[in-house]
Formats: sequence, structure tokens, C-alpha cells
Amino acid sequence: MFVILSYDVISKNDPKVMKICRRYLTHRHYSVFDGIITEAKLNKLKEEIIKVIDTKVDSICIYEFESLRFSSKEMIGPVGADDNII
Repeated sequence: MFVILSYDVISKNDPKVMKICRRYLTHRHYSVFDGIITEAKLNKLKEEIIKVIDTKVDSICIYEFESLRFSSKEMIGPVGADDNII
């Protein structure tokens, strides 16, 4: 599946969340990541994030796309080698 993950966390948690997300997804912009990931790895990612954030103040938003059939992606600016997956 393809996912887009964004987060808004307190500053002390930001480096921890970013490090976890970089292991699973591609870092796009500040607190935005995306990429193709299995359901098992996505569950592992969520488990790791929940361990380091404060769910009373930190927020994580994950958009899941089971099929990319009706989606498109437009990049304006520098495009990396792995940016054309949709």
C-alpha cells in the first residue's frame, strides 16, 4: 500500500519520530513522509511512534491508499529518483 504520513509533535519528540519514519518511508518535507509499505511494516511503524510520542499533545496523520488507480502525484521543484512511484 502507499501511505502519506505527517506529524505535529512537541520539539523534544520531533527527532525521535523523524528517525523512526525515515526507516520506513521517504522524507518529503519537514514532517511529511510517503512511500510504499506493507501492512505489517506500517503496524510496526505505528507501534514505534506510539512508544515515543505523548498522545495528549502530539498528533500523527496517516493516509492509506490500497490502490493507486485513481490517484495522481505532481511534484513541483527538484524530483528525486524515487519520486515517480505513482
